[in-house]
Amino acid sequence: MKIGIVGLGLIGGSLGLDLGMQGYEIWGVSRRESTCQAAMSQAVVTHASTDLASLAAVDLVFVCTPISAIVPTVAQLAQRLKPTAIITDVGSVKGAVVAAATALWPNFVGGHPMSGKAEAGLQAATRQLFHQRPYVLTPLAQTPSTAIDEVTRLIEQLGSQLYVTDPDSHDRAVALISHLPVMLGASLLQVCTTSDQRSLAQQLASSGFRDTSRVGGGNPELGTLMAEYNRPALLAALAQFQHQLAQLTQTIEHEDWSGLQAYLTAANQDRPAFVDGR
Repeated sequence: MKIGIVGLGLIGGSLGLDLGMQGYEIWGVSRRESTCQAAMSQAVVTHASTDLASLAAVDLVFVCTPISAIVPTVAQLAQRLKPTAIITDVGSVKGAVVAAATALWPNFVGGHPMSGKAEAGLQAATRQLFHQRPYVLTPLAQTPSTAIDEVTRLIEQLGSQLYVTDPDSHDRAVALISHLPVMLGASLLQVCTTSDQRSLAQQLASSGFRDTSRVGGGNPELGTLMAEYNRPALLAALAQFQHQLAQLTQTIEHEDWSGLQAYLTAANQDRPAFVDGR
């Protein structure tokens, strides 16, 4: 089986490493010739090119571009791939992508590996990035079962935990656990940066601050695209958070320490369900 990967960054490069180990021919495409050469020298791909036409003979393509480029890339691939080829993507927003991409290529299966690192680019690619991590598929009612089955088989070979849902449900859930934290982390950093205690705060910041601010200090382009393409779900999540923050502020203003302890106790009890396994 020949697999194409468009976009040889962290996700695309890591897919190439893992799927190559499974014995597949990996055909990579990147905008930069230097990235193609690096991918070849690091054995991330079997073949590399800056031309999408090089994927004419592949059986399945992972589109690992920024969210804004996914649908345009599918449109270009639709002019080059064989009719039986399958296209899937790795974007963190599905509602703005899946229907449009499916209209261009019926054998499209929306996908989102819930894996990542603080670093970006091909140099950050690593083996087993997806192992035991959630990988979400968001097919439509008309998505061919053969295409879903083929993508599912590859995900299982990556050792990922497969979840299947509709694009809207995916976007609303991811807004809560991924996109909202990015905005909150960035806001926390802005509060500290604009404070008159900035200098001392920087010196005292330790693991707790590192944990709570990490995603807010991530890739600005990715964070902006999350907000742009998942705007309704993110706005709803921000409104829910503002409501919680208002309640918390009122609790502290009224010196309701038993109420605050109950609030924090609930958070302490709820957290494991989100972070300690599924």
